[in-house]
Amino acid sequence: MLRLSVLAYPGCFASEVYGVPDLLTMATRVAQVRGASDPAYDVRIVSPRHRVLASGGVRIPVSPLPASDVLVVPGFEVGPAVDVDRVLSGLGPEFAAIRAHVARGAAVVSLCLGAFLLAEAGVLDRRTATTSWLYADRLARRYPEVDVRADQLVVTDRGVTTAAAFSAMYDFALTLIRWHSGESVARTTARIALIDDSRTSQTPYVDHSVLPAGGSMFADEVKRWLEQHLDDAYDLQRLADEVKVSSRTLLRRFGETTGMTPLGYLQTARVRRAGHLLETTGRTVARIAGEVGYRDPASFSRLFRRHTGKAPGEYRAQFRRVV
Repeated sequence: MLRLSVLAYPGCFASEVYGVPDLLTMATRVAQVRGASDPAYDVRIVSPRHRVLASGGVRIPVSPLPASDVLVVPGFEVGPAVDVDRVLSGLGPEFAAIRAHVARGAAVVSLCLGAFLLAEAGVLDRRTATTSWLYADRLARRYPEVDVRADQLVVTDRGVTTAAAFSAMYDFALTLIRWHSGESVARTTARIALIDDSRTSQTPYVDHSVLPAGGSMFADEVKRWLEQHLDDAYDLQRLADEVKVSSRTLLRRFGETTGMTPLGYLQTARVRRAGHLLETTGRTVARIAGEVGYRDPASFSRLFRRHTGKAPGEYRAQFRRVV
């Protein structure tokens, strides 16, 4: 039996406290129907505190911290009014509990912004991790020792697992069920719960309109020019001439501000524009490819899949909307 504890703390999302246990309960029932005699999971909601009020004032009954095989750390409320520094400043007992759990050599998992708790406790140093795409850049800036992969849904690095935003807790839970109960139980559980068990990336869900503004006047000028010339062939020297610097200076200044090359940004902008056209128009993939600068639809499709985890047709089928 796998012993799993979910760490409840003030301000955490109650749904993320109960989401993984509920899916494991469903998996247990599936396994029992198929002949399993004993439950595969022993799940407890735990805290170093005597009482916990989750986000929205929901009271969560908790048990003392036991030794367990896996400790799950849920995320906390997000939004413009939430002060991450203030939330973390009051969670000293939780950080100590996380560090003690990891020191025993046991696995730890964060859901959504729970990655901030793991990072603050020091267990993500020199590890690869993910979190909500909306907060990934902030996590990377606050904890430079963490290798943040903003496109990933679930990342495991040496016993420490991080899952992306909110519903990615189910991606993690299905991964856990797959490891512990087998592929068949995981697939059936996903179907019963109406969960997509084929997702590989959170990139298709990114809404750039709500990402925080950043950069510099120079980088913004470069971005604007690239976005206005999406269908032009990439020419570094032409771009440098347009912004009146050498190509070497362009690469250095743009890279220092954005962490990427102009070509990398151009590819991202092209994929973003193509995604919008796939969602809102009936244009063919070949036509859309041409409109964002690719004469070869096959090359465009490979780039689009690399960025979003989905082929253009798959993306359109999932995100097509009437406007």
